[in-house]
Amino acid sequence: MDFTMRLLIVLLFSAALVTPTSSSSRDVAVLLRVKTRQLGDSGGVLGDWNESAPGAPCHWTGITCDRRSRAVVSINLGGLEVSGGFPADFCRISTLRSLNLSDNYFGGEINADSFSLCSHLEFLDISSNLLVGELPELRREFSNLTTFDLQANNFSGEIPAGFFRMPKLRKLYLVNNLFNGTVPESLSNLTELTHLVIAFNPFTSSPLPPSIGRLKKLQFLYAREANLMGAIPDSIGRLVNLRILDLSFNALSGKIPETMGGLKRAEEILLYGNQLSGELPDAFSNLTSLAFFDASQNMLTGRIPESLARLHLELLHLNDNDLEGEIPESLSLNPKLSDLKLFNNKLSGKLPENLGMNSELMDFDVSGNNLEGPLPPNLCSKKMLRNLILFNNRFSGSIPESYGECSCMRYVRIQNNELSGKLPTGFWSFPECQLFELRENKFEGTILPSISSAREMMQILISDNNFSGELPVEICELPDLVVMDMSRNRFSGPFPTCLTRLQNLQKLHLQENLMGGEIPQSVGSWTALTDLNLSFNQFTGKIPSSLGSLPVLNYLDLSWNKISGEIPASLTKLKLNTFNLSNNKLEGKVPSEFDNSFFLSSFVGNPGLCSSLNFNGLPSCTKHRSTHSHLLGILAPCAVILVGLLICLSIKAKNLISGRKRSKHSLKRIAFQKIQFKESELLASLINENIIARGGSGQVFGVKLKNGKMVAVKKLWEANRECESEVVFKAEMETLGSIRHKNIVKLLYGCMGKDFKILVYEYMENGSLGDVLHGEEGVVLDWPTRFNIAVGAAQGLAYLHHDCVPPILHRDIKSNNILLDKDFRPKVADFGLAKMMYRGTEVQESGQVMSHVAGSYGYIAPEYAYTLRISERSDVYSFGVVLLELISGKRPNDECFGDDNNMVKWASNVIIEEETNGFGDELYHIVDPRMNLFPRDLEEIKKLLNVALLCTSAFPVDRPSMRRVVKLLKDISR
Repeated sequence: MDFTMRLLIVLLFSAALVTPTSSSSRDVAVLLRVKTRQLGDSGGVLGDWNESAPGAPCHWTGITCDRRSRAVVSINLGGLEVSGGFPADFCRISTLRSLNLSDNYFGGEINADSFSLCSHLEFLDISSNLLVGELPELRREFSNLTTFDLQANNFSGEIPAGFFRMPKLRKLYLVNNLFNGTVPESLSNLTELTHLVIAFNPFTSSPLPPSIGRLKKLQFLYAREANLMGAIPDSIGRLVNLRILDLSFNALSGKIPETMGGLKRAEEILLYGNQLSGELPDAFSNLTSLAFFDASQNMLTGRIPESLARLHLELLHLNDNDLEGEIPESLSLNPKLSDLKLFNNKLSGKLPENLGMNSELMDFDVSGNNLEGPLPPNLCSKKMLRNLILFNNRFSGSIPESYGECSCMRYVRIQNNELSGKLPTGFWSFPECQLFELRENKFEGTILPSISSAREMMQILISDNNFSGELPVEICELPDLVVMDMSRNRFSGPFPTCLTRLQNLQKLHLQENLMGGEIPQSVGSWTALTDLNLSFNQFTGKIPSSLGSLPVLNYLDLSWNKISGEIPASLTKLKLNTFNLSNNKLEGKVPSEFDNSFFLSSFVGNPGLCSSLNFNGLPSCTKHRSTHSHLLGILAPCAVILVGLLICLSIKAKNLISGRKRSKHSLKRIAFQKIQFKESELLASLINENIIARGGSGQVFGVKLKNGKMVAVKKLWEANRECESEVVFKAEMETLGSIRHKNIVKLLYGCMGKDFKILVYEYMENGSLGDVLHGEEGVVLDWPTRFNIAVGAAQGLAYLHHDCVPPILHRDIKSNNILLDKDFRPKVADFGLAKMMYRGTEVQESGQVMSHVAGSYGYIAPEYAYTLRISERSDVYSFGVVLLELISGKRPNDECFGDDNNMVKWASNVIIEEETNGFGDELYHIVDPRMNLFPRDLEEIKKLLNVALLCTSAFPVDRPSMRRVVKLLKDISR
């Protein structure tokens, strides 16, 4: 080989060695510059990024190089907890094809010019970070990008048009952001897409693009909670490769298109939580790959089509619709069916006889229909049934003996049917069962000792049946039992003392049975008990004094028994909402703390009891006084009345003498703002046609002044007492008029005449929060608006409590006293019952603590019932009820809560029940169903619900101050 050839070979070999080294050097420089200038690495995970390390940078954390050229082709920092702005300079590495920055703390906005540096990438993942702002416009075409994942950030605004000019894009993930533009029609230009994920974004209401059918390669379409509206386009049937379709929790309407039968490869179709109507199409017979079909929570009508029933579905959810007719018998032939939910429809007839025979049925819920007849004998033939939910139907006959072999059973809810007979032997002893609810049937027989095997049991609800016999001691071996309701049966025998060992027991209802004997003193060990009802039995002996030591007991009913002895003084320590000892054989003096008219009904029917007061129904404990004392007792109050009448008559006479002078100067005015109207103009407008509200303290008129300005005029109810002090009213009016806060309604003017008192406030265009939440105008406040109302109202109330001198109690916080301006900003109003607090105590009138009505029904703190006193914590309780209103959309005294319930107790019970049952979706039972919610909304609601329950704690000392409430709410918003 000549010298020239050998030199050429040497040069080529050297070039092969030098080129990678040169490339690596450039890549190292770029990587280290980005690390030094743009990345935060507090955990030191990139500590091996050292240019002197062997093989740098190819052996560094997160770096992958091409095997031959040793050029950097991939950077993967996913989950390394690094931070900084978007590190676009990584893309200056020209050989880079894949950049994964997911699950870190990158934040801020993305610059359009910087982002364009990454146009040569094939894979870009910036998901699960803290990036904000609008997506950047594309300065260059991303012609090679196949996967773009930016989910779980805080991007907002429109999706730029350039993002739909990525010719090779196969996977686009936009889920869990704050995009609030429309769902663009140009999505259908991405014809190579296989995965399109746009769920959980507050898009402006827009339809699913009609041209969606162009995406024929699409396999996965996830658009849950994307604010979609309108009909499902017919073109969706052209997505012949689609496997997963999720359009749930939107506002889609119209019929399910017949063309959906073209989705022959579909495995899951999820349409629940929309407004779809009409009948289910017959085209489902073509969907032979379909395993999951959920069209629940719509407005579908008609029958369940045979074409759907014949499919080999694993999950079929059609609950919460208007379906009618019988359940097809063909459904029982399905060998794969494991989850069937048809509850809350209008289905009728019998259940298919062979249901459960051919499949491993696990979850079965047909509650809330018109189904009747016997239960299918083979429903649990595969012994896999976990949830048996049949309540609110008309099923009859006995429970098949085979159901006792369902060893996997967790929830049994078959209440409110016409079932009868004895329960199967094994039915009492399911080892995994947590909820056992058989209420309102005709079951009979005894509770078997085998119940001790149900070690996971949390709730036993078997009231309103014909069960009998003694309660077995084995029931005391259920350590997690929280609620036990066996009321209205025929149980007899003594109270099992061992029940007091159940430390988690919160509710025990045994009323209306035939039980007797004494209530054991050991009941004092129930530290978690809130409700105890033993009424309408045959209990004897004394009331255990240990009951008074139960820390959270607020419901105690021992009425209609044969209990004797005195009322233990220890009961006065309890903070009771319900208290009833009536119709027993109690004797002695009623404890002074209970000796008032409020508790009178709690003690009637006990001939041996007496009161220090003279109440009808309870004899007086005081001895007969002397005639002289008795006469003084009669004459003294008469003298006081007579003196009062003389004073009033003298004032009246004085007024008559100076009639003209008084009529001329009797109007007392105070202006707190610059006003441009006359009293005559104002008074002339106080007519029925202008009434916009009525309250406990007066009427409110909407008055349009001659200058065009609207004001709200409150005319207070006239007391018709000449002796009433004008000084008190004037002083309070001046105090309220001096308040200046953005969340307090401004008092503009007040005046007081001989026969009237009026207050003039700024006008609030959207009326009261109560009107908006509960009115018939059809206005539905979204969650962000409700949350802002909560924060603003809290700030207003906190100002009254903490920033006014002296502090002010509102005394009547409720949704009707929170007004909304044109932008739905809240302002606290109506101080008709407000009084000033001095050094934490209430103003006293005539030497007596104020005891007139303090608040409105449903909002009054429980301690008012037995103390007749209020404090700033009473306002906090009322505000907590308002928070529950905002969350639930219900009135505080809604009929759905029952006669003995209220909103606070209802919300608490739902949370307890759901946590007990482990359902995990308790929010959906509490939250106003009219709201369209997003995941972040649910997180805020959950936190706000905790604040509401804290505000409505039974003990005032446990409630936060309003200043603390404001901080808690602001922490939620952050």
